[in-house]
Amino acid sequence: MRKTALFGAAGAIGRSITVALTSQGRDYRVVGRSEVVLRSAFGADHRAEIVTWNPDDPASIRAAAQDVGTLIYLVGADYTKFELHPILMRKTLDGAIAAGVPRVVLIGTVYPYGRAVANPVREDHPRNPHTFKGRMRKQQEDALLEADAAGKIRGTILRLPDFYGPGVDKSFLQSIFVAAANGGRALVIGPIDKPHQFIYVPDVGPVVIALANEPRAYGRWWHLAGAGTITVRQVAEEAFALVGRKPKMTVASKTTLRLIGLFNPFIREVAEMHYLVTDPTILDDSALLRVLGDVKKTPYGEGIRQCVEAVKKAA
Repeated sequence: MRKTALFGAAGAIGRSITVALTSQGRDYRVVGRSEVVLRSAFGADHRAEIVTWNPDDPASIRAAAQDVGTLIYLVGADYTKFELHPILMRKTLDGAIAAGVPRVVLIGTVYPYGRAVANPVREDHPRNPHTFKGRMRKQQEDALLEADAAGKIRGTILRLPDFYGPGVDKSFLQSIFVAAANGGRALVIGPIDKPHQFIYVPDVGPVVIALANEPRAYGRWWHLAGAGTITVRQVAEEAFALVGRKPKMTVASKTTLRLIGLFNPFIREVAEMHYLVTDPTILDDSALLRVLGDVKKTPYGEGIRQCVEAVKKAA
């Protein structure tokens, strides 16, 4: 029986998907560059098959994709090397097609839209990226959609907003949870009073699996929205209230990011995407809900509580 394989599995979204697969009693394959990292994340799960790959080696890609029914693509690229996104996607598609993989699900972002023309954003919103990162993500999506249109492989994209969750270090809300739990000061990117949308990571996995199994899903992209909107200030107020304290925050502006970016390449790249803080993209996922029905969306209050508790437990 063909397995579901997660390429680039070791991140937070990958772990959410494997939890969903395990809850359904399904075996799966996790694929990454480092066996040590994969074993640390998935070695305790007897349902996980651990496979390493070299995405620069076509034979390695084909081997990793052998006997795969659904390939879930989560392969990351360093924020300073975003030009790798379309390159890695094309290489992976070539190997998957050669291995006879029938379906690919790409976990995508809002970057290809560029600045929102109107909110909330539906799937018919134009993809008109004005940033380098947005253009690279669009090229990544186009590679998959073109392969689908040509009949080489079925492809679909699930587009997510910013995410957060217990232990999700790459969320820009994580500084708030750490500060609240440990009695410190959070470093956040301003402005902090704009309504924003965040997806709670544990809610993502079941949706990915349901969409992958839906024949109507392929040949297009879909949105998964958060549980409404919330501001960064409100997140901080709720998180600090859990420990009986008032929020303490240092707010970094775009100017601050640019100054830091003179010495820090990563922060310099973050500054390019600052428009998503000043003019957040709010996703409309009504199309997805019409196909899948209701999906679980953890309320912000509960998600924030779980995040603060996770920091406390890890201390």
